[in-house]
Amino acid sequence: MKHSSPFLESVRQDIRLRGYSLRTEKAYLYWIKRYILFHQKAHPETLSSDDVKDFLSWLANSQNVAINTNQ
Repeated sequence: MKHSSPFLESVRQDIRLRGYSLRTEKAYLYWIKRYILFHQKAHPETLSSDDVKDFLSWLANSQNVAINTNQ
């Protein structure tokens, strides 16, 4: 298993406690990692709703990712 950040491990644990599928877990973690990398590895707790909007706009406009995409 790859080394992961404490934040991502806490997200993983929360997803598992909620009983989500492995595919859902992988998709959530993938998009969270992309979000963090987009913001130059800033911790999500330090980011705002405007940062989420910026990321989603970038995905839609620059990366051609559909709004309802699946990973």
